[in-house]
Amino acid sequence: MNRNYAEMPNGYLETIQRGISGVRRFENGISRGTGTREKRIERLRNEIETADVIVIGAGVGLSTAAGMTYDGERFRKYFYDFEDKYGFHDMYSGGFFVMDLDPKIAWAFWARNIYINRYMDAPIPVYRDLLKIVKDKDYFVITTNVDHQFQKAGFDKKRLFYTQGDYGLFQSTDPSDRKTYDNEEWVCQALEAEGFVKDQNGIYQIPEDGKLLMELPEGLTPRNQENGTDLTMNLRSDDSFVEDEGWKKASAAYSDFLRRHWDLHVLYLEIGVGNNTPVIIKYPFWQMVNDHKNSVYACLNYNEAYCPRQIEGRSVCIDGDTADVLNDLK
Repeated sequence: MNRNYAEMPNGYLETIQRGISGVRRFENGISRGTGTREKRIERLRNEIETADVIVIGAGVGLSTAAGMTYDGERFRKYFYDFEDKYGFHDMYSGGFFVMDLDPKIAWAFWARNIYINRYMDAPIPVYRDLLKIVKDKDYFVITTNVDHQFQKAGFDKKRLFYTQGDYGLFQSTDPSDRKTYDNEEWVCQALEAEGFVKDQNGIYQIPEDGKLLMELPEGLTPRNQENGTDLTMNLRSDDSFVEDEGWKKASAAYSDFLRRHWDLHVLYLEIGVGNNTPVIIKYPFWQMVNDHKNSVYACLNYNEAYCPRQIEGRSVCIDGDTADVLNDLK
């Protein structure tokens, strides 16, 4: 196969920049796709079977479909005391609210947040269902999710690129320290200090009396044992985000995967990607499909399944719960 490498982005940032500049070319409006739901499912199933490779781009909608919700019953179960005292009603806004509180309180909140969104399995096996569908294909995953559910479901870690960080990692507040630090041991210590107890399966649960502490004891807030500096979450929020060696290796692997398969029959399968960070997955996917006629774009999303009209003929847009769509594809 004769690949035109001269037209290819050389890395992850170049891919994003290409997507940003390229999206301006889509001037013919947006399409919600064509055909009945049954026809779209059938076409996507055929594309999965016949594609040479599959590039999966996943956003928060995939984890939502897996039951990793940040509000409602799941929030109230683990944060009822924070809700009662401080008045916020979801984990996302709570993460911002606690920034202004005493660090011992803020880290009590974050210990729970990290544990249920990183170290517990997703309530609904959506990630495992997706793996069953693509496991025999040559695939790669790029995701803005930070909950590690791809790896927990059994996806090959060498085929994963978590662009926005990992709930399971800390980084130093010292800008000269460009390493990350595993936080599972600290999370367990913090949960026990708050009053959580392990069940027979080794899962931390709320005690029978429902009483939890909302503040960690002195000395338990996370600190770098090597130099004593404070630690913080390895989540991308500004230019202080640490892209460690693991991040750089995954970025290079993703860019190399795109480069090696550029002119083949590539299925760009976008799942649950919203409009908060479209430049990371959505816009580059559109642009790569537009530029290469052997490629196909598929978008699975709840109320946000669409594509540019320019690539409508090589796109499959399926609106609905991703769990239902994956079940239909089996």
